[in-house]
Amino acid sequence: MKSILQNALLTGFMLVAFNQTFAQSAKAEAEIQSIMQSSPVVGLSVAVVKNNKVIYNQSFGFKDVEKQLSLTKQSIFRIASISKSFTTTAIMQLVAKQQISLDQDLSELVGFKVRNPKFPNTVITLKMALSHRSSINDSEGYFNLDAIDPAKNPNFAKCYNAYEPDKGYMYCNLNYNLAGSILEKITGIRFDKYIQQQILDPLGLYGGYNVNALDSNLIAKIYEFNKETQGFTLSPNAYAPRTEEINNYTMGRTTPIFSPTGGMKISANDLAKYMIMHSQLGKYDGGRMISKNLSQQMQAIISEEEGYGMALETTTQLIAGKTMIGHTGSAYGLYSMLFFEPKEKIGFIVISNGCDTKTINGFNAVLHQTVNSLYENLIR
Repeated sequence: MKSILQNALLTGFMLVAFNQTFAQSAKAEAEIQSIMQSSPVVGLSVAVVKNNKVIYNQSFGFKDVEKQLSLTKQSIFRIASISKSFTTTAIMQLVAKQQISLDQDLSELVGFKVRNPKFPNTVITLKMALSHRSSINDSEGYFNLDAIDPAKNPNFAKCYNAYEPDKGYMYCNLNYNLAGSILEKITGIRFDKYIQQQILDPLGLYGGYNVNALDSNLIAKIYEFNKETQGFTLSPNAYAPRTEEINNYTMGRTTPIFSPTGGMKISANDLAKYMIMHSQLGKYDGGRMISKNLSQQMQAIISEEEGYGMALETTTQLIAGKTMIGHTGSAYGLYSMLFFEPKEKIGFIVISNGCDTKTINGFNAVLHQTVNSLYENLIR
């Protein structure tokens, strides 16, 4: 009789918990639908982490407006600059093996001179590049390393700012395409394949930098918002295959075609699992991606004013009263957000393949409102 009563009570508690969770999810979804109705949005995909577990994953809107195809939980997106953390994670693996040093001269690593001509005696290190303190800028472009190579570009000096390396901060995509090139030179493995073999596969994630290797049926099209017309247009270059460039690939030189700075394609759910690894300081089920010390270095603030570490930044402006760690992304009309609070073991992924460009506290307004709704309804 006691056993029967205990089972009945357990079943009752489980039903109450299920009904409560269902009600919370329903409220969050209603609020997200309201956000999407009040502001132009093509689609949203979200994932919520609690106690370092994915507790919620849902998609709203369209992955293909022309064909009226809905987004699904399996839909994958180009996540833009969140991709930088994958590149840094890979670099940290090489640091752990002592194949490379964060204090190493970029010139030695990339194979041509990387020096700010205004400060020729100041070494630009790998760490400076990963923390955007290299004094390098994107003014000459960043999809080709020729831009900063003195032997290839007579205007290479324009790639450098007026301040001394490590004395100032400027967000720069070229820094990360250089880092991707370095990864290839050190490992002898093509960038996209290294990320697949050493990060995605061990974590059991589906995605990658090479769009040709992915299931095209899962890819969410990206749409750019036009403020004047309040409408959306398809971005045709978001998933450019670059087949010819890949066929004529030069290791350590044409790396930017995979865009180590912004080219990862992945679902919200799998990105959340990757985020959990960083929240746990490099640990994941069954192993360790990078050491605790190196993970802490990625998250530690190097540039105080901007709150930037190495491909991860700190903010108090996303959720009131919370110090969150993560990164945002925007490209071709897409907006993405990955943020976690490691002490509370919570985190949020929100990706939109097209939405209004309004901002709140420096974040895309739709994504900001969505994160706060998810926090209020599913975490708080």
